[in-house]
Amino acid sequence: MLFKPDAKDDDKSKAPPRRSVLSRVLGRLVSLLVTLVILGGLGYLGWLAFQPKQGGGNGRGAFGRPDLPVPVLAATPRVQDVPVYLDGVGSVKALNTVTVRSQVDGKLIKVNFVEGQDVKKDDVLAEIDPAIYQAQYDQAVAKKAQDVALLANQKLDLARYEQLAASNAGSKQQADTQRALVAQQEALIKSDQAAIDNAAATLSYTKIVAPMSGRAGLRQVDQGNIIHASDTTGLVILTQLQPIAVWFSLPQQQIMRVNAAAAKGQLAVDVFGNDGVTVIDTGRLTGIDNQVDPTTGTLKLKAEFPNANYQLWPGQFVNVRLKVETLPQAIVVPTSAVQRGPAGTFSYVIGEGDIVTAKPVTVTQQNEHDAVIASGLTTSDRVVTTGFANLADGAKVVVGKDDGAPAADLAPRKRSRNPDGKRGGGQGGEGKKDWQGRGGEHRGRPEHSEGDQKGQTGPAPAAGGEQSGAAKSQP
Repeated sequence: MLFKPDAKDDDKSKAPPRRSVLSRVLGRLVSLLVTLVILGGLGYLGWLAFQPKQGGGNGRGAFGRPDLPVPVLAATPRVQDVPVYLDGVGSVKALNTVTVRSQVDGKLIKVNFVEGQDVKKDDVLAEIDPAIYQAQYDQAVAKKAQDVALLANQKLDLARYEQLAASNAGSKQQADTQRALVAQQEALIKSDQAAIDNAAATLSYTKIVAPMSGRAGLRQVDQGNIIHASDTTGLVILTQLQPIAVWFSLPQQQIMRVNAAAAKGQLAVDVFGNDGVTVIDTGRLTGIDNQVDPTTGTLKLKAEFPNANYQLWPGQFVNVRLKVETLPQAIVVPTSAVQRGPAGTFSYVIGEGDIVTAKPVTVTQQNEHDAVIASGLTTSDRVVTTGFANLADGAKVVVGKDDGAPAADLAPRKRSRNPDGKRGGGQGGEGKKDWQGRGGEHRGRPEHSEGDQKGQTGPAPAAGGEQSGAAKSQP
C-alpha cells in the first residue's frame, strides 16, 4: 500500500536551518580578514624593500637612514713617471750547453767531477789511460831525432862536395845531388815534427777538460768503462747558468712598438717569481726573431739575465714583462678608485660638503694597484677608493682614515650577553652601539661591491664613529 507524504513535512525538510546560515557568514568574514592581513603584510614588506633604494639616491646611508653618511676611504691623485710594460710568457734556457765527449778511445781511469758541481773552463773532468798514446808520441820524437842526425851528416858531405867541385877535383853533379838530399832530409824532419804535434795532441785528449764554465749534470759513463770518440751520449752535459737566457713571446700587434723602443736604446726585461708579483731578476733584451710564428701569431724575443742567485733554471716557465717606454708626469690613482658603468669608466669625486659626484675618466693603463688617468681628474680632487656598497651620485659621505695596518680577523667574534640579558658584540655591553655607531661586523663586512673587490689594497671601510658618526678603518 502506498502512502502519500504529508505536505507540512515536505515544507519542513526544504527549509534550511538557521545555524548553517550563520556559519557561512562567519566563515566569509574570517576569510576576508585573513586576506586583508596578508595583503597588508605584503605591502609593508614591499615598502621596506623600496625604502633603501630611494634612500641611496637621496644621499642616505646604510639601512636608509638619512642622518647617517656613507663611510668611505679616499685618496688624492698623484703625479709620477709610470713605466709601460708588455707582458709575456717564456721559458728559461741555458745560454750555452755542451755535451762533453771523448776525442780518443780508451779506458776511463779517473773521474774528477761531482754531479751538480760548478766547474771552470779547462778543468780536467776525466782521464783516459794514456799508455798507448804516450808510446806513439815517444816514437815520433825518436824518429825526428834520427832524421836530425842524418841531416847533420848529409850537410857535412855537401860541404866537402862543394869544395871539391870548386877546385875541379870533384864532380859538380855530385855536389848538386848531395844538396838535394839535404833538402829532402829537412822536409822529412818537418814531417817528423808534425807527427810529434799530432801525437802530442792525441795524448792531451786523454785528459777530458771542460770547454766552458758551467754546472755539470748527471754522469753518463762510470769509471772503468771503455769509451769511444763515436759515443753519442758523452761523458757529461755542461750547462751555463750565469748568465742565463729567457725566450718569451709577444703578440704580433706589438712588433712595431717593440722595434721602435729597441731603436732608442737597450730595453730592460723583468722576470717574476712563482707568486707572479715579485721580480726575481732583471736583464736586458738581446735579440728579436726575424719572423712571426704563423701558428700562434706571436713574435719570439730573447733576453739575458745575470742569474746571480740561481733564481732561474733551464726549462722553467716564467712570466716576463718588457719595459718599452715611460709615461712622464702621469696622473695616477689607486685601481679601486676606477669604477665601470654602462657608459664607461668613472670615479666618485668628493666635493664640497663631502658630497660625491661621479665623473667619467679615461684610463691609459692599469694594474692591480694603480691606474693611469689620461683625463677626468686633477691632483686637487679626492676620489673614493672603498665603500661603494651604499654609494650613489650625490650621496653624502664621511671619509675615514687609513692609518694602521689591518688586524687579522679570521673568524667571527664570540658574542656574549650584556648585563641586561641582551646579546652584544665582542666588547661586552656595546652590542647596540657597535651595530649603529661603528657599523661593525654585520653592516661593513658582507656588503661589497664590484669596485671594492677589484684592486683593493687597503683595509676594508668602516661605517661610522662610535658616537659622533666619524668613520674608523676596520680590518
